[in-house]
Amino acid sequence: MEALGLTIEMMIVLSVLALTVGLFVTEIVRVDVAAIGIMVLLGCIASLPGLESVVDVSTLFYGFGSNAVISIIAVMVIGAGLDKTGVMSAVAVWITRVGGSTESRIVVLISSVVGFISSFMQNVGAAALFLPVVSRISVRTGLPMSRLLMPMGFCAILGGTMTMVGSSPLILLNDLILGVNATLAADQQMNSFGLFDVTPIGLALVVTGILYFVVFGRVVLPAVSADVGAKSQSLLDYFSKVYNLDGEIHEIDVPDGTALAGKSIDELETTYRILIVATHYNKKTFMAPPRDVLIETPARLAVIGARHDVEAFHADFGLAKLPELDQFSESLGASKGGIAEVVIPPNSSVIGKTGREIVMRRVYGLSPLVLYRAGDVFTRGKENLLGNMPYQAGDTLVCHTSWESLARLEKDRDFVVVTTDYPKEELRPQKVAHAMVFFLIALALILGTDLRLSLCLLVGALGMVVSRVLSIQEAYEAVGWNTVFLLASLIPLGQAVQNTGTAQWIADLVLGILDGMPIWTIQSAVAVLATVFTLVMSNVGATVLLVPLAVNIALGVGADPALFALTVAISTSNSFLIPTHQVNALTMGPGGYSVPDFMRAGGVMTVLFLVVSITMLNLFF
Repeated sequence: MEALGLTIEMMIVLSVLALTVGLFVTEIVRVDVAAIGIMVLLGCIASLPGLESVVDVSTLFYGFGSNAVISIIAVMVIGAGLDKTGVMSAVAVWITRVGGSTESRIVVLISSVVGFISSFMQNVGAAALFLPVVSRISVRTGLPMSRLLMPMGFCAILGGTMTMVGSSPLILLNDLILGVNATLAADQQMNSFGLFDVTPIGLALVVTGILYFVVFGRVVLPAVSADVGAKSQSLLDYFSKVYNLDGEIHEIDVPDGTALAGKSIDELETTYRILIVATHYNKKTFMAPPRDVLIETPARLAVIGARHDVEAFHADFGLAKLPELDQFSESLGASKGGIAEVVIPPNSSVIGKTGREIVMRRVYGLSPLVLYRAGDVFTRGKENLLGNMPYQAGDTLVCHTSWESLARLEKDRDFVVVTTDYPKEELRPQKVAHAMVFFLIALALILGTDLRLSLCLLVGALGMVVSRVLSIQEAYEAVGWNTVFLLASLIPLGQAVQNTGTAQWIADLVLGILDGMPIWTIQSAVAVLATVFTLVMSNVGATVLLVPLAVNIALGVGADPALFALTVAISTSNSFLIPTHQVNALTMGPGGYSVPDFMRAGGVMTVLFLVVSITMLNLFF
């Protein structure tokens, strides 16, 4: 039974395809749940008599072991290992130091770096490695993750077009050309492409993507608040309302020769009712410096106090207060430390002792700002009440502390930590060499061997666990399982589109309509067709299907078949409309994006991609 060349199986697949797009657009259920549902539906349909060809039920779940999915799992583990050692944090420091807190500059830096990296490794790997970097930059600058992740992800996809090893379709293209050559006459055969032959096209696409978000980012990108930054801000609001405490950290530049040199921290804190939470001198940062430390110049000071007290302090000594954290932006960022409440329980050994006696800063890493006792609030003053008051059971101390110190304090019976909603992060800088070695091994295997991408990346991921950069439990927790299930569940749909002949039917229908059109119009149609196919099936599948077809079309209209083949391989990276591309699926959860967000930002990007790629292809080939 056929209608207009359509078989029953093809009609069913087209219906399931329409249902998938509808579920993604409306978001009646989460996209990963929708993808799982579509996979199950295909399996049930293929189990009916006469419909076995829709999809092979015995391979329905093979997507969970596919090269792409295993690669994503492995690269997430590698990224977590690099982040755990502080490597990605260092990259974040450099980007924010150069870019400041200006959104456009940050977007340019992140997107440029990711675009370059993805030209030599799979774009999903580059995007996954930079997820923790973007998270830290969001915390440090206060910019929402949603304003940064989509530009990063899009430029990771675009960067894959800069070299012939940047994306799977381009890696596959030369093999496909050799296969097609075997069926062509000698005068029609195509030359394979060199590593950097596509660089001008990819570079133009990356620049276009960056300019697009710099110019239109404020319009097309959502502004979903970053989780950690929002938590930090809510804590500061709480302390301001309850204790009338300004928790803002001020960074002050102390030049050489100032009258501040030689004065003790204790003297300054007592006189000006401030708290010096960190100092930077001789290229070293000292957190919670003891009271007897003398100020040496030139230096930087990180100070907490009422705004008028801080202003009086830097005015008396002629000091310059920086508009934002610079030297301390990493060490005192919201992901590293903040203000917390701790209570002294009845059985604490510090009862009856003062903060000076127990050396609170040095021993516990706590710098008290306020003491709350029986309804009374005691703050820092000229008598330095906080340092001289013997502690009593039930006292609540509001302190500035590092989250690492606070985590240790949760195991100390002398204190009860009230503030529990903070980033519990244990960095392992001593493991940085191990992490870098296994990352470089994985990278060398990708670039220098013919091993499968997933196997190369698993070598690096396993190395992170074996060398104890990560525990196996931390490795499991590093994987975004919603991304894994989304991609693995969509793979059977791509197979059904191809196996039932639906893809071939769509291609023949579209190209038949364009018969007799100018060459550039037909080339553009091939690019559009590749774009549509890559949205509903794997980019590799779209490339395998369309390259032979595009070559035959080019020969039929007297065009360059190699140009049409390259058009297909480039255009299968034009995947921005819906989160079916691995990179888009990866950024969707952390960025808080919905499918309409991708359609709004990706719609314009899709058109720009087509215009720029077709123009550059014809200019250089």
